[in-house]
Amino acid sequence: MSLNLTTANGLEPATNGLEPAINGKEAANLHDLSEPFVDNLAGQLFLNEAFKIIVEEVLCKGTDVKQKVFSQLNSMSIHSTGSYRELFSFLSGHPRFFNQLFAGVDYHALAGRFLTEALNTNLYTYEVAPVFVLMELEVLRGLRQLVGWTEGDGLFCPGGSISNMYAMNLARYQLFPEVKSQGLWGLPRLTIFTSIESHYSVKKGAAFLGIGTDNIILVKVDDGGRMIPEDLDEKIKLAKSQGAVPLLVSCTAGTTVQGAFDPLDHIADVCEKHKLWMHVDAAWGGSVLFSKQHRHLMKGVERANSVAWNPHKMLTAGLQCSALLLQDTTNLLKKCHSANATYLFQQDKFYDVNLDLGDKSIQCSRKVDCVKLWLMWKAVGSSGLAKRVDRAFVHARYLVEQMKKREGFHLLHEPEFVNVCFWFIPPSIRGKEGNKDYQDRLAKVAPVIKERMIKEGTMMVGYQPLGNKVNFFRMVVFSPLLSQKDMDFFLDEIERLGKDL
Repeated sequence: MSLNLTTANGLEPATNGLEPAINGKEAANLHDLSEPFVDNLAGQLFLNEAFKIIVEEVLCKGTDVKQKVFSQLNSMSIHSTGSYRELFSFLSGHPRFFNQLFAGVDYHALAGRFLTEALNTNLYTYEVAPVFVLMELEVLRGLRQLVGWTEGDGLFCPGGSISNMYAMNLARYQLFPEVKSQGLWGLPRLTIFTSIESHYSVKKGAAFLGIGTDNIILVKVDDGGRMIPEDLDEKIKLAKSQGAVPLLVSCTAGTTVQGAFDPLDHIADVCEKHKLWMHVDAAWGGSVLFSKQHRHLMKGVERANSVAWNPHKMLTAGLQCSALLLQDTTNLLKKCHSANATYLFQQDKFYDVNLDLGDKSIQCSRKVDCVKLWLMWKAVGSSGLAKRVDRAFVHARYLVEQMKKREGFHLLHEPEFVNVCFWFIPPSIRGKEGNKDYQDRLAKVAPVIKERMIKEGTMMVGYQPLGNKVNFFRMVVFSPLLSQKDMDFFLDEIERLGKDL
């Protein structure tokens, strides 16, 4: 049983197609950085029409409820022209929401979310989600091709944290399959290696799976936040000498704060040397694989055993859209997690029972998260998604260049990705770096500026300390709704809110 999704081969990576026709005028507009990349008016018109069709065809045929629902939709502004706080919530789709690694809106993906919510089905069996099962398999195949795998497996998961936990569980099951039936009592001490700037879900996963947070070995990073392979090698040797069994290395492609990319090729050499499972947490940075200009940041990813990738982040597919990708072709996912519930997974069904995906998952109920990505990918093509990624890098470079022209902005370092980390130094402490209270005073700047911007509702940006570095701002520049005017506003607003501190 197969599915033809418009093209003969379904979703293709950037080199092979799915590209919509673009005339010369449209192509020129793609490079106009003074305007948003997405046409809000056209997007809202599309969304309104899509929502009407969904309501009419799925929910409210023959009733007047659709008019009431549609009038409610019309009364809501997806993007306000002033404050980005409306409807008692923060509008993450507003171009000046810089706070998280999700932002912006894609109207095709949003229409897909409306559709799947309206249909309200479950991805555990083909019989209740036939087209969506095939769609998930097709989208996962397209993502794996971008990684560099012609074969493999995968699953959409409820967030990147769960994808990382899946990788740990699979690595442990592959090495000690008896853990599924016998539990932890007979296992040796297992260790997991990750950088000191990796996502906290690695520790949470170790705690949840019974591996223990004490058995997470933190590897040193360089000044840019990238894992140092030589230190990884030394720490693996040390763990072995202490009687532990090294299990997995969790690399990061796009760290949460600095946006650093671990050197995957060199780490793969270490993993092969010690026969460890190599997992890449590319939840944030995986989307660079669409870009010919920037995919080099993930050189060596094809050597990994597993990859976590969140299209709801840089691709703006909408929460949640998180994929776990595996190079494995031995059905490891199902072997590790299956419980063979006969009321769901009967083996004498009239169709290919391999299309019942539920026993691959630790969940029973599983939302249809693939449709929003499928619809967006189909609509804009691989080249359209690549242009979004490339444009984000251009905006980040512009922001950095403008910061360097202004007094009071101090970068942690030149960004590798689209995370721009900086301190704003108010006039009152400029030139006083040698004072004993300088660091304490600088640490208080970002929290006060953020409090002011939230209370005024003008924008939102994150801040944090890191190691021995006091609070600094982390600006993430990737929403397709951004223009250079928003970058200029951001800098002006930081100056305005912090000039009297």
